[in-house]
Amino acid sequence: MLTAEDWIKAGFRALCSGGAQAIRVERLARDLKVSKGSFYWHFADAQALQAAMLRHWQHVATEHVIADLDASGADGLTRLRCLADFVSSPASDSYGGQATEPAIRDWARHDAATAAALARVDACRTAYLERLFADAGLADARLRQAVRLFYTLLIGAQHRGLPEGDLRADLEFVLTRC
Repeated sequence: MLTAEDWIKAGFRALCSGGAQAIRVERLARDLKVSKGSFYWHFADAQALQAAMLRHWQHVATEHVIADLDASGADGLTRLRCLADFVSSPASDSYGGQATEPAIRDWARHDAATAAALARVDACRTAYLERLFADAGLADARLRQAVRLFYTLLIGAQHRGLPEGDLRADLEFVLTRC
């Protein structure tokens, strides 16, 4: 029997391959080679799946990452370097791989709930970056500039499909110049 997470993963793969309009119960069931009844065991409808996908993404790609970094007890610069390593590593193909974040950002252009989730994630991530850069000794304008450069580089690299080694080197360049 499939779990809710199996359906969430299938939803992300569909989003990455065909956009938000591809997150349809029939298509997902066909891709998973099961009946639609399996879907309805976990979700009321496609909108419920989409909401679960966004919650899952926020938890796994933001809250969980922050908790892991903070649990290390490392200083701000070390956590920034660990974060750079993490975000420049290959993403799980079971969730759509490197195409996931750009697909979510595209989805947010056309869907208010997704736009709201994206705004929450961006705010949480930038607030965390501000904390890390402050812990690394930056303040005021330099801190805000470092956060903008780091996060904008990350988003831009995701959209361009920048190779992971190049992204890691570029993020390290930002870290060493701040």
